[in-house]
Amino acid sequence: MHILISNDDGVHAKGLYHLVQAILPCHEVTVIAPDRDLSGASNSLTLTRPLRVMPQDNGFYGVDGTPADCVHLGINGALDIQPDMVVSGINHGANLGDDVLYSGTVAAAMEGRFLPHHAMAVSLVGEQHFATAGKVVTRLMEGMETLRLPPRCILNINIPDVPYEELQGARLTTLGCRNMGQEAIDGRDPRGHRCFWIGKVGAVADASPGTDFHAIANGYVSITPLAPDMACHSAFVPLEPWLKEHF
Repeated sequence: MHILISNDDGVHAKGLYHLVQAILPCHEVTVIAPDRDLSGASNSLTLTRPLRVMPQDNGFYGVDGTPADCVHLGINGALDIQPDMVVSGINHGANLGDDVLYSGTVAAAMEGRFLPHHAMAVSLVGEQHFATAGKVVTRLMEGMETLRLPPRCILNINIPDVPYEELQGARLTTLGCRNMGQEAIDGRDPRGHRCFWIGKVGAVADASPGTDFHAIANGYVSITPLAPDMACHSAFVPLEPWLKEHF
């Protein structure tokens, strides 16, 4: 297959290099990624200015835009390619639970939902054993051409930061959740103007069995199928009588 690879940590990130090395032996690869760290960019597209696609010395392409921009350009004619699948990562850190709402890694994969084969977002829950994550990707790619999931479904894959031999296996998971994030950090810039840093992510609120948090805590690769349909279907039952009463 022809695999379009992207990430949110930037075109020079260590995890991106390991992902390419894992996929390249068996597939044709094109890499198009942000020219800087765009972690937390979510699914945003740049609509107010043009984007530059800049060839790198290693054959990758860097874009002065978001992860979603990169994949959108890659599958919509900016490059003379016809990719079969998008793989995003390897992210430097987890994308578990509520993290997927902000993750540029997941967003890049989601932008590939229109392609023939299901996209993957790959994250290492740490920053050490990228080779482990690369081996996991290699194994999953072996069967990707035969995988048949619902349309527009992607896989969010999180991998414990341990040597490959210490993995306990893989589990299909749901998304856990976090508590509200910590308070914004108040400060001053060099000119004395008030500014803020976004606070740390919230502590884990739901790591019950079956969730991605639980799988990672017990040494398993977490694989969560995701879809762009964010409708809360379980809310339809209580909403229907409420809507009839008030509208």
